[in-house]
Amino acid sequence: MKLAVILGDGMADWPVEALGGKTPLDVANHPMMDKLAQAGEFGLVKTVPDGMTPGSDTANLTVFGYDPLRYYSGRSPLEAASLGIPLTERDVTYRCNLVTLSQETDIANATMVDYSAGEISTEEARELITFLDKALSSEGVRLYPGFSYRHCLVLNDAQTGANLTPPHDFTGKPVSGRLPSGTNAEVLMRWMNEAYRLLSDHPVNRARRHAGKNPANAIWFWGEGRKPALTSFFEKTGLHGAVISAVDLIQGIGRCAGMEVVKVEGATGTYETNFAGKAAAAVDVLARGADFVYIHVEAADECGHHGQLKEKIYSIEQIDAQILGPVYAYMERCGEEYAILVLPDHPTPLSIRTHSADPVPYALYRKGDAAGKRIRYTESDAKSTGRYIGEGFRLIDRMIGRG
Repeated sequence: MKLAVILGDGMADWPVEALGGKTPLDVANHPMMDKLAQAGEFGLVKTVPDGMTPGSDTANLTVFGYDPLRYYSGRSPLEAASLGIPLTERDVTYRCNLVTLSQETDIANATMVDYSAGEISTEEARELITFLDKALSSEGVRLYPGFSYRHCLVLNDAQTGANLTPPHDFTGKPVSGRLPSGTNAEVLMRWMNEAYRLLSDHPVNRARRHAGKNPANAIWFWGEGRKPALTSFFEKTGLHGAVISAVDLIQGIGRCAGMEVVKVEGATGTYETNFAGKAAAAVDVLARGADFVYIHVEAADECGHHGQLKEKIYSIEQIDAQILGPVYAYMERCGEEYAILVLPDHPTPLSIRTHSADPVPYALYRKGDAAGKRIRYTESDAKSTGRYIGEGFRLIDRMIGRG
């Protein structure tokens, strides 16, 4: 049996005034998603347990089949795993964003202009992060380069307990009241203050300003955690799985779960990503013998964070046409039993530019399912079915046929 999860990160939304009270899923053209919803199992699933922050970390763990209440130990250690950073059980890690802050004499008076520093390239980011690590690292404290604006700080033999705010939660708002406090705040603020001083006139940022791009003139820490301990996906399910994603967090979950991580050339995590390349990679890994493939597409989530309505609709349509369509076509001709699951991990409403914990629409289609419902793959139609899964981590078992 072949199984594919196609996850459109942040694809769900709230009613948008500019769309006459409709959502991007309402107005987007997605005939393949509609087909799965009409023929298969369709409803709402809760991916973020009560009391947990609605992040891609907790929500994707849920969709992978891991109960976040049991397995979640923080976001950044999952990203560290994707980068191959060695961690001990006593290490503490932090996600480090390269960000754009307004230029002030004191970081405490700054405003968060851009949580991604204009989607800075990995090459530019690596130069800046390497520069900061060389200038600021000390015994037991290291900064590691990752991808684009996403990097990782590791504190050896440290305690947890910092109070941190994700930078995408307050774009366009003052950082005052959101700077690190609590455990390790002194070391985190030292790095942030020094980076704010050192990065402003760095050659990379001079060149970015000259090109009309946002400079990566600051760093921002969040996502504190310790080394995770996930039961292997094969041990849990008996399936040989693979993960396809441009995002280090998702790659890290895959690595920690003992799954193959497949890199795709041109996969960026934005709406300009290589949609077709992800589908081709999924078909290839299934044809090579994998039982299960998890295709994660970040595009709609990034558009939600940036308030890009047109681009979010475009991203949904590309997921449908360039990923779901080809994967479905392969499944139909492979000659095996199969199932396809399509869903977001969480909504990323354009009106708030961050995540919400609302249940999300899911469509689970099995070979031979016949259309019988006059509905579309939308939030409202999913709700109208009355089908609701309150413990989202059980959805994978349902897909496999155990739930």
